[in-house]
Amino acid sequence: MTLADLLHPVDPARFFAEFHDRQPLHVRGGAAKFANVLSWSVIDRLLNQTHIWTSQSLKMQMDGQPVPPEAYCLRATSRDNAPVLQPDARKLREWAAKGASFVLNDVDSLTPGLASVSEALEGANLGRAQANVYVSFQAHKAFPAHFDTHDVWAVQVEGEKTWNIWSGRADYPIPHPAFRSLGQAHHDRAKGVLREKVLLKAGDLLYLPRGWYHDALAEGPASVHVAYGVHAPIGLDLANLLVERAIQDPPFRQPLPRQDGTPAAQFALTTRAAQLGQRLAELARDPQVLQVLARQVAEARYHRGGVNLLAARGLEPERAEEAASPEGSGFRVLAAGAKPVRRGTDWVLKTPAATLPLTPPEAEAAGWLLARREVDAASLRAAHPGVDAENLLTRLTDAGALAAA
Repeated sequence: MTLADLLHPVDPARFFAEFHDRQPLHVRGGAAKFANVLSWSVIDRLLNQTHIWTSQSLKMQMDGQPVPPEAYCLRATSRDNAPVLQPDARKLREWAAKGASFVLNDVDSLTPGLASVSEALEGANLGRAQANVYVSFQAHKAFPAHFDTHDVWAVQVEGEKTWNIWSGRADYPIPHPAFRSLGQAHHDRAKGVLREKVLLKAGDLLYLPRGWYHDALAEGPASVHVAYGVHAPIGLDLANLLVERAIQDPPFRQPLPRQDGTPAAQFALTTRAAQLGQRLAELARDPQVLQVLARQVAEARYHRGGVNLLAARGLEPERAEEAASPEGSGFRVLAAGAKPVRRGTDWVLKTPAATLPLTPPEAEAAGWLLARREVDAASLRAAHPGVDAENLLTRLTDAGALAAA
């Protein structure tokens, strides 16, 4: 996946000219666009990997308020043999029944599908991409109006969600207590007037520049979106680099002039501060410092994937990571509610892309699988052994009724 794939049909050149760091952008896409990024079955599979989750990596919200970890976790021992609060499956199901929202943090490397979007954003040199999954249920808002301290790329993968985009924008906030402790009363004042309402459907993308006020509410029974937070290098990165470089300069290690309240002492401190400031300006122009800074900006990405142990031993050739789910045989149903209909002695299935003729056994099998959210060849063969499962799945995919997940 590339940035052009994410933004299609918006051209990347137009995005950088009109929207990047300037204003929100809603890109509509078909339901198949992000079918291989995430699905309900993958969410369940990830959550069932019990030992990778704690009360920090899996958080819950109920009608705008955080759910206390003790209400959905048990005391356990982590894989690193440390005491943790670990989510309990029974309690998770109970909170889901109540309508609580689930937030799965730092998931950008957990599956190839999730990683594909991160790689696209980082490949465009936008910064480091980190992903959280938000699972929400109808009529239950997880978070009030707020801003984020990074650019947000929201990828809608299941259901629908309405976003309120407000006119207010914080002035380049960063993850620092000065911005994290502002309080909801401040946000409610600073968010401004409602700029627009955006309905994200499966396959849609929403870009929000850093600091832009927003909130969202699930439409329909359930909604899932993946929020990719992109952290671009900022001026403070240069400041941190200069601190490391200044350590090598004796003037920065020398004591500052002692202050005894006299004008001479104050003048000495002012003079020393000016000298150090001038030296910092010189270091900021140093070719070696600029070279390191340029490399840090160009390489602003997280390192994920790339392990192939057999290839490292020369026992098999290098292989590319697959963007599909680990099973590689799953399909997401796009034509929800569609049913084969009988025309005389023939059966057909109408989709927005085609009218597909079916045999009576295929019509029965198609009706069975289109009543589900997801399906795979093995389950189709087990339920309807009289049809060629692979052939039917391929034809339904070509007709736009299914998408590989």
